[in-house]
Amino acid sequence: MKEFEGKTAIVTGGSRGIGRAVAERLAEGGANVLITCAGNTAAAEEVTKLLQEKGVKAAYIQADAADPESAARIIAAAAELGTTIDILVNNAGITRDNLLMRMKDEEFDGVIATNLRGVFSMLRAVAKPMMKQRYGRIVNISSVVGVYGNAGQVNYAAAKAGVIGMTKSVAKELGSRGITCNAVAPGFIETDMTAGLPEDVKKKLEQGIVLGRLGRSEDVAEAVAFLASDKASYITGQVLEVAGGLS
Repeated sequence: MKEFEGKTAIVTGGSRGIGRAVAERLAEGGANVLITCAGNTAAAEEVTKLLQEKGVKAAYIQADAADPESAARIIAAAAELGTTIDILVNNAGITRDNLLMRMKDEEFDGVIATNLRGVFSMLRAVAKPMMKQRYGRIVNISSVVGVYGNAGQVNYAAAKAGVIGMTKSVAKELGSRGITCNAVAPGFIETDMTAGLPEDVKKKLEQGIVLGRLGRSEDVAEAVAFLASDKASYITGQVLEVAGGLS
């Protein structure tokens, strides 16, 4: 029997990058998967078909993480894939990088709305069904930027640090109901966000990584799968860095 067989998972921002890799990994483990996308429905359709080819139920819903009302629609859509909602991976996020003195209010507010309030909305929405069934695995995608900070990313760092705080608080609130809540903090991962970096910048980044390379989305997906599995049933409120020994 596969590790996630009979379970239903939600992966926000699952149409590309880390979210896509996570969705594929959970489906390979037998989970039915609902992914969300903000606007690229073509990519979401492609991923959904790929997941279905793995022999599981899969669907996508277009939903903006910054809209609090989206959470209820996402939960309802996931409920159509299975009798329970067992796994939530909060991955949806955006960047609006700028130096502190140049950062506009809308750049700060937009990142906070999607990357922090969006996670809160999903946590609040999924808590009720998970508490009722007395089981759940929640994995929030934070970032090493939320742990160490990064110049030009005050908004992103604040949001990702906030995700860590929420993770620890939710773990304490829901633990008695058989629900674990952990965070994964990726380092520099090869995604659309890093693809446009000049080669000299990538080389400089790699010099600060013990393993000498940027990470892959699959590296993060494996960490998420572990925390979402019953192998991690006694782990909650933790932050797992997947950063290759970034220093």
